[in-house]
Amino acid sequence: MQATIPAGLDRKETEVYRRLDPKRLPKHIAIIMDGNGRWARRRHMPRVAGHRAGVSSVRSTVETAARIHIPALTLYAFSEENWKKRPKSEVDFLMRLLCRYLKAEVPTLNKNNIRLEYIGRQHELPPDVQGQMEWARQATASNSGMVLTLALNYSARSEIVDAFRSLVKAAMSNGGLNHLHVDEDAVSKHLYTGHLPDPDLVIRTSGEMRLSNFLLWQLAYAEIYVTQTLWPDFRGTHLLEGIEEFQKRERRYGGLGQDHAGNHDHTAKARN
Repeated sequence: MQATIPAGLDRKETEVYRRLDPKRLPKHIAIIMDGNGRWARRRHMPRVAGHRAGVSSVRSTVETAARIHIPALTLYAFSEENWKKRPKSEVDFLMRLLCRYLKAEVPTLNKNNIRLEYIGRQHELPPDVQGQMEWARQATASNSGMVLTLALNYSARSEIVDAFRSLVKAAMSNGGLNHLHVDEDAVSKHLYTGHLPDPDLVIRTSGEMRLSNFLLWQLAYAEIYVTQTLWPDFRGTHLLEGIEEFQKRERRYGGLGQDHAGNHDHTAKARN
């Protein structure tokens, strides 16, 4: 039986969605948005033009993910390293662009029942940016649909450091280090993403084959999908194509796949 097409998908998105199994959609998709600078350079434009163009990609991707009922979407928007390796003028532009995005997109987020959250060392961002972020978070706090998380001033290594600091602090307030208990579950709960499931799928645009210090703990078993598409050209259709590729893969989590299991069963029967 043909799956019901979610409202709001355009013609190209609908074509790809028809090839998907709605029962096997990822629960959490993470995206490394890369290629803004190259997009601008190929058009002989300043780098900031690529960042500005990327806002449309965010809007299309977020709306499509919400329309097909993906529970969680996390976007790598601004890394800790960006502070150190980008010109101050570009960083200042990115901060202004973020504030404009939040102000402009809150109505769209509310219309799509999307709740906005953040991960990263937010306290290191400029105070006016923190204020705009908190306003947008509160404005969407009552929404019950997809959780959109923006990774801002984010570093996976810093996140793990902060998680262990949080573990130690919790133990100290609970009787001292003798009460410190460390296992995988404890670490996961103290990560920035403790309220989210680990991503099933991570998408990287622009063809780069690295994780760039993004969700290193959480992506341990995620499927990786790399597209040559530069972020400003990425749209909801590309997101659905990534999900289509995800659904073609067999997720084994370190175990044997169906082919191996089948061969084992066949051999066992032959011996009996």
